Amino acid sequence: MIEQALEEALAQCRLNRSEFSELLVRLLDYGVICRDESVIETTLYDRFQRCEQLVREWLAPLGLRLQHDSRFQFIRVYPPGAEVPGLPDQEEPHHGGFRARLSQQEVAAILALRVEYDKALREGQVDESGYAALSMEALELGMRNLLKMSLPDKHAERKNLLKKLRQLRLVQFSSEEVETSAEVWLRVRPTIAHFVSESVLHQLIDSEVPPAVESGVTQADEIDKAEEAEQEQALERITPEVEDNSLFESEAAS
Repeated sequence: MIEQALEEALAQCRLNRSEFSELLVRLLDYGVICRDESVIETTLYDRFQRCEQLVREWLAPLGLRLQHDSRFQFIRVYPPGAEVPGLPDQEEPHHGGFRARLSQQEVAAILALRVEYDKALREGQVDESGYAALSMEALELGMRNLLKMSLPDKHAERKNLLKKLRQLRLVQFSSEEVETSAEVWLRVRPTIAHFVSESVLHQLIDSEVPPAVESGVTQADEIDKAEEAEQEQALERITPEVEDNSLFESEAAS
């Protein structure tokens, strides 16, 4: 009965079951689809527009909610209980089973990106597509000023951090620059403004955050446990509810 209803709905959307499945799997795997990210995501975004209501109906019983920004052409799926910009909060309790926590450095980098993007907006330094250019040096300076944290020292760890930010569809960058250790410039997506809300941004700017853990294994080993716990609490206070936006971990985004 359900299958028959699905087939009828897909026929109205001019899609087959395989195409619909591919769209849902990608959306749940990455948590976000941006039309300008790749040829694949262009195809999937255009497909989503033909069956948006059907996708929402299939995800709703799971407590998952969608944000569709037609201006910047992206779709983001939110796990149960997450704060969704423009939508009322869910009252039902959830225990975060769909969520994949981010590391402290990832959270710090995301918060710094949000602050730098807001600065670029005020100064009119965004292009017609809503992107802002940011150097890695500026990102690290922002992390230090905000949270007394640094980007990873090791090249492999820094590369993985950038991949995570790209997987969340918060930045674009040249893979060639990362591989050659050249000066890397990031294109900060307008999606960062939805990922970290205005209220969180104001809380971050107004709060007095104690010194955080510097990057590097040797330094981390010397940090007193009490100081580390204090840092974690500070980060939790300013971490947005949508920090776990990617529902399932993925090795790398295409």
